[in-house]
Amino acid sequence: MTIDPTPTEMLAALAVVLALAWLWRASARRTHAAADAARSGARLLSLTGRVVAGAALLGGVQWMALTYPGAHWSVRVAAIAIPALLASYTLTRALTVPTVESRRGGRR
Repeated sequence: MTIDPTPTEMLAALAVVLALAWLWRASARRTHAAADAARSGARLLSLTGRVVAGAALLGGVQWMALTYPGAHWSVRVAAIAIPALLASYTLTRALTVPTVESRRGGRR
């Protein structure tokens, strides 16, 4: 028994293959977009945790330096100036770094 498809059957088979390829590609794009969104949310949560931990650490050190009765004036100045310098550096860097705009397909 031989298989002898007609031109109409061959055209229908080609249309089905093209439709399946298009669906697979669209699904891959949606999956990639969902993964990017999940990574973005995780990055924000991670950043928030680091900011809160850093603020607690700096606040605790400042509180100890400022309330300790025998602390020299230079310790008190350092407890205020060093975190201020770090915050200034971080804000300046965050506000001056240009954003990376992704092109179609996610490639740079």
